[in-house]
Amino acid sequence: MSPALAQEILNYTYESDKPLYRTVLAAVAEARKLRPVFLERQPRTDRHSAMLQTLSRPSLDAITGNLVRAWLLKKYKSMLCDFLDALGIAHNEGVVEDLPATIDDEKLRGGVETLLGKYPPEVVAIYLNAFHEMNEVNWPNLKTLLESDKRLQLGG
Repeated sequence: MSPALAQEILNYTYESDKPLYRTVLAAVAEARKLRPVFLERQPRTDRHSAMLQTLSRPSLDAITGNLVRAWLLKKYKSMLCDFLDALGIAHNEGVVEDLPATIDDEKLRGGVETLLGKYPPEVVAIYLNAFHEMNEVNWPNLKTLLESDKRLQLGG
């Protein structure tokens, strides 16, 4: 993801989810063999730059994944609902009991186009990649779309 979006995610979490922010800060401090207070005393921009460098380490993939998922579910809950609505999947404010084992290609493409028309492409790409990775049901046509549609590919 772009550095600007990574900063946005940390800033959003700092402002709206203090418990998660503290958990991420503690994990980063531990990975850097520092006390959390050392990072807390730094100006926020410096602290976030240091945190982002550390969060890119493979050893912190779980923490980074939780951070991104929480940001998506809190800030972009409407995107999740829009996607499920476009696919015709019943949900309760984005919560689905059972995802279908497969999804029609046309519905999937329509759902993706709906999201791309309403939300920033990079956010849509992050959401769809996370949706694909974190669900037990893996739709092969979603994987193909993520790999073939340049608008949905994550760069940096």
